[in-house]
Amino acid sequence: MTITDADAFEAMLAHHRSLEDQVVRRVATLREAVGSDRPYEAAVAELVAYVAEEVLPHAMAEEHSIYQAAGGLAALAGTVAEMIAEHRQLVASVEALAKSQSPADAAELAESIGTLFTAHVAKENDLLLPPLQADDTVSLSQLLVQMHRLTEAAQTETSTADDVSVPDTDTTLLGLLLEAGSALADAGEGDRACRIVAQAWAALRVPRPDLAVRVTATLHRLVRSVTAEPVAFSTRATTGKSADDEILDVRELAPAQRHESIFAAYQALAPGAGFVLVNDHDPKPLRYQFEAEHAGEHTWEAIEGGPAVWRVRIGRVGAGTASASGAAASGVGSEPELDVRRFPHGQRHESIFAAYDALAGGSGFVLVNDHDPKPLRYQFEAQHAGEYTWDYLEEGPRVWRVRVGRPVGAPA
Repeated sequence: MTITDADAFEAMLAHHRSLEDQVVRRVATLREAVGSDRPYEAAVAELVAYVAEEVLPHAMAEEHSIYQAAGGLAALAGTVAEMIAEHRQLVASVEALAKSQSPADAAELAESIGTLFTAHVAKENDLLLPPLQADDTVSLSQLLVQMHRLTEAAQTETSTADDVSVPDTDTTLLGLLLEAGSALADAGEGDRACRIVAQAWAALRVPRPDLAVRVTATLHRLVRSVTAEPVAFSTRATTGKSADDEILDVRELAPAQRHESIFAAYQALAPGAGFVLVNDHDPKPLRYQFEAEHAGEHTWEAIEGGPAVWRVRIGRVGAGTASASGAAASGVGSEPELDVRRFPHGQRHESIFAAYDALAGGSGFVLVNDHDPKPLRYQFEAQHAGEYTWDYLEEGPRVWRVRVGRPVGAPA
C-alpha cells in the first residue's frame, strides 16, 4: 500500500499536534513551578531538551523539504520567509532560556516560546500545507518521507567542526580500492572486480553507510563490464514462485534507498519464503551484494528480464539448510526477527516498512529496537490503519521487541 497525499497531510497535522502538545505541556510545567515558588531548573532543562532534540531537527528538515517546495510557489514565498525567520527566533529564544538566571526570566522566555510555536504551527497548518496539497506538481507523500529522513539524520548527527580536520582513513582506503576495482574491470576481470567491491560494501554497510552508498554506485558501473553471466554464485537451487509471495516494487524509491529496503525485506523472511522484486533495471549489482553477505543462504530466480521491467524472486533457503544472517528463527513455527539496532537511524523506518510490504497475509516478524518504536506505530497507523497488527513482546529498558504482522486478507 502506498501512502497518499491525503494520508501524508493528515500525518503532518498529527505530528504537528504532538509537537505542540509536548511544548505547551512543558511550558505549563515551568510556569507552575515558578508560580508556586518551587525549583524550576528541571522544567527549564526539560523544555530546552525537547525543543533541541525534537522540534528543531523537525524545523530544519521542513526547511529542506516542504519549505523548498512551497518556496517555488509564488503565493507562498513570503509565508515561507516568515516561517524560516520564526525558526531562527525559536533557536534564539531557546538559547536565551538555557542561559536564564532568574525564575521570572525563565517563565517569560518559556511563554514566548510556547506562544511563538503555537502560532507557527497554526500558520503552517492553515497557510502552507493546504496549498501544497492542492498543487498537482507537489507530492506531499514524497515530502513526508524526505522530511522524516532529514529529521532522523539531524537527530543523530554527531560530527563537530573539529572533525573536518581529521583525515578520514576509511574514505582514503576505499578510494584506492575502488580505483583498483576499476582497473581490474578494465583489464577484463569485471566479475572479479564486482565481487571484491561487493565484499567492501558488506564490510562498510553498517559502520559506514555513507561510504556503502558510494560503493553501491561504483558497483552499478562495474557491472556493465561483466559481459557474461557469472557462473560461480553459490546460491542454492530455487524453489519456484509461490502464490503467497509478496511484491516488492522499488521503482518509486530513490536509488540510494532501494538496496537497504530489499535487504530489510529479505531479513524479515521466514525460512523457505520469498518475495518478488520489481525493478527498472537489471538488479545484477544487488546479486553481487547478496552473494557477499548471504552466500548460500538465499535463492535468486529471474522471472522477467527487461527491457522496461525486471522481476526476480528472492527467497530464504528452508530451515535446516542454512541459517540466515541477522534474522533468527528459533524452532519450528517461529517468526524471523528484524533487528534494526545495527542500522543507521535514518534507514530504520524505511527498512521496517519494506519488511512489512514483503509480508504475506497472516505472517509477521519481530521488530527489535533500542527504543520504544511508538513514532513508528503512528506512521503505521497513518499508512496502514486496520491492515497491520502490533503486539509488544518486550518493553525496555534497553531492548524493545514488537511483533508486526499483516492480517489475512489485508491488501498488499
